[in-house]
Amino acid sequence: MTVRVAIVGVTGYAGGELARLLLRHPGASLVAAVARSHQGEALRDVQPHLHGAPAALRISAGVGDAEVVFTALPAGEAARQARGWLAEGRKIVDVGSDFRLRDAADYSRWYKFEHPAPELLGEAVYGLTEFAREPLRTARLVANPGCYPTASLMALAPALRAGLIETDLIIDAKSGVSGAGHTVDEAFLFGTIDGSLRPYGVPTHRHTPEIVQQAAVLGGAPARLTFTPHLIPMTRGLVATCYASLKPHVTGAMIAEVYGGAYRDEPFVRVLSTFPATKQVLGSNWCLVHTVVDEENRRLIAIGALDNLVKGAAGSAIQNFNVMCGLPETAGLEALPLWP
Repeated sequence: MTVRVAIVGVTGYAGGELARLLLRHPGASLVAAVARSHQGEALRDVQPHLHGAPAALRISAGVGDAEVVFTALPAGEAARQARGWLAEGRKIVDVGSDFRLRDAADYSRWYKFEHPAPELLGEAVYGLTEFAREPLRTARLVANPGCYPTASLMALAPALRAGLIETDLIIDAKSGVSGAGHTVDEAFLFGTIDGSLRPYGVPTHRHTPEIVQQAAVLGGAPARLTFTPHLIPMTRGLVATCYASLKPHVTGAMIAEVYGGAYRDEPFVRVLSTFPATKQVLGSNWCLVHTVVDEENRRLIAIGALDNLVKGAAGSAIQNFNVMCGLPETAGLEALPLWP
């Protein structure tokens, strides 16, 4: 079984990572590499790390005969085109942000645009794969989670689902510069970033409502969040350190049992007995999770680490694609090289 796929937004970081993974995927055939710029140029010239891409695969304006469309576009762009693709019988995996939030009003507040297809928000499956396999099997529209939400929710999900923590959360997270996309701005110049670390987007970061929404779904109760992201002087990699108050009588042994059970059979999640590091996940679809129970302060500290371009974007999109299309969930992801 080979599924014909297109990438819309192939010239960006996430789009390039999707191409890297899909070109080696045994069940996918990349039939269209779409972007507004560089049209007519060979993909392997526009994304020079894709040396193995066929010379005939060129940047185009349309998705051709693709059965599944991966979108890696700026906010609002995928939603403007999704209705048409769905009407043509295609499935969509949106690696952007256009279908992650359930309430269209949240897009006005957090993204500063009126959502062009609000009727699709209720249909979109939030693709945190480990907790969405059943709805993914019949989905035609998948909202791929953001990188910060993926690391944070993977770190917190077992405790939330088991009702072991309160849903008043604090998350301190740090990401490499590629998380900002191909942004030409003084804040992202080498001379600005090198040797420096800075927080940003407090308390207005766009991933805040996404984490709140999904924490409430997982925990079965409204959630509150203080979220502080940081930009670190490296290209890729992300760590989210999450803090939550333990409910009465919850012990470290209970936390260990719940996390061990939740992730024991997961192909891309590993619970570590020590602190994770970004180099342990570089170029892979792994999410590493570590928990610490602060007994004195009755607090859980849960840490998630991942590659923001793989498990935080393209890798999780392909994991969702595999489930949607009835392919092995690990297809194209199971033996990724250490280096991109």
